[in-house]
Amino acid sequence: MVGTLGLFNFRGKNEKRRSKSMSVGNGSVLEGSAAGNEEAADGTQGSDHPSDLPESDQNEKLRQIPCYEDLCHDFDSDMEQMKEKFAKLLLGEDMSGGGKGVSSALALSNAITNLAASVFGEQSRLEPMTAERKSRWRKEIDWLLSVSDCIVEFVPSQQKAKDGSNMEIMVTKQRFDLLMNIPALRTLDTMLLDCLDSFKDQDEFYYLSKDATDEEKGNSKRKDDKWWLPTVKVPEQGLSDAAKKNLQSQREAMTQVLKAAMSINAQVLTEMEIPENYLDSLPKNGRASLGDSTYRSITVEFFDPNQFLATTDLSSEHKILDLKNRIEASIVIWKRKMHQKDGKSAWSSAVSYEKRELFEERAETILRILKHQYPGIPQSSLDISKIQYNRDVGQALLESYSRILESLAFTVLSRIGDVLYADSVARNPSQATSKSPANPSSGNDNEKSNLMTLSDLLTWSGDLLDNDFEDSKDCKDDLSKDMDEKNLNVATSKVSYVESLGGVRSPKERH
Repeated sequence: MVGTLGLFNFRGKNEKRRSKSMSVGNGSVLEGSAAGNEEAADGTQGSDHPSDLPESDQNEKLRQIPCYEDLCHDFDSDMEQMKEKFAKLLLGEDMSGGGKGVSSALALSNAITNLAASVFGEQSRLEPMTAERKSRWRKEIDWLLSVSDCIVEFVPSQQKAKDGSNMEIMVTKQRFDLLMNIPALRTLDTMLLDCLDSFKDQDEFYYLSKDATDEEKGNSKRKDDKWWLPTVKVPEQGLSDAAKKNLQSQREAMTQVLKAAMSINAQVLTEMEIPENYLDSLPKNGRASLGDSTYRSITVEFFDPNQFLATTDLSSEHKILDLKNRIEASIVIWKRKMHQKDGKSAWSSAVSYEKRELFEERAETILRILKHQYPGIPQSSLDISKIQYNRDVGQALLESYSRILESLAFTVLSRIGDVLYADSVARNPSQATSKSPANPSSGNDNEKSNLMTLSDLLTWSGDLLDNDFEDSKDCKDDLSKDMDEKNLNVATSKVSYVESLGGVRSPKERH
């Protein structure tokens, strides 16, 4: 209450000062201003402003403002929440105050990650967010991103002196990577929320409860490992043309969001320094990192990456992640050796520079294929280490924000795929036994069949809807036009995987 009255008093003083300045150029205004000042001095006449009333009448006047009490309560509540959040950031999540907390960069990264997890959760349905959740997300993400406004750099600028001469001075400007990527990520954020909002009034499909019987689920019963997700039901004749067109349009939009978020996340991870802790944990050579069998397969004279992956055991997520970790470690080792100046160091070996460069390129090819085929695997050890030991607050903001948008876009794409799969089954019930929404590819190993490739995720439903190709083409044209209007600015540079050493962190679906 005191703070609000203070604002009113400050505003009242400004208005009086403004009335005095007006009196200089206009006599009538001067008279009215003088009269108003005299009435204001009495405190009882000629003014309805709360600050011009006695204190006993000020509270009564304020109470007459519609929803005043609710506004004050919301303001106080928001202020307390903001104090608590920024207190945790300053303490580095160490509430004892003993200085044993994490760095500011990691605390901010964790805050954004935890906020997204609590607001979006599992996102198991295609439905709009509640007004309360959406308001909380926009409010609290704005609080956390406000830190980027204070991260600046010096840039040259021209200033005109009083004598008319130009001089070059240094001025502060928001850091370039934040200036370019924060607006782009906000645009992707808006596109994600708009996508969910587009399903607000739809009545073409609905979700069965988790307690529904197998008879109620019918052919739409899930046949993959995501048994806890609700089952989608569509009309017996399938979705209408308008509903399918909307789903295809939203699928294309989410694909663009996913690509943009992955691009920004990959670039940020590329720019992060490799921690010394990670380097100290590496073996002395690539053979020890890869293992004899994998090392021989990569260093043969005639190398075929597809043949290598075909003969490698990739039957589970753990084995894929382990291969990615070992290959990334070998790339770091080879790159470090190529840049090592001291030939007598512990990193030196008899392998020539040219061979290391060749092996590195082959490892790069394998990682690129893994990245595209298995986007659902968790972050690699190198990425986790970079995030954990990163001290750059700006990079922590970009990495965490792009990562959660990437994950949400991947999840929404999966939910759209569930609906399109249910539609395809309704039109052709025989497909219910051949494919499932999260397992479009077939395989001999049960664990391997649960993994979904990126190409399958983005194209499998299109294969089921070949008759609607023209509609899909129209949707793509509309999407391209819409993306041009939004004019996404993504500050990325062309770098090879060898230079990045970190690759793209694959999205991890939250279920």
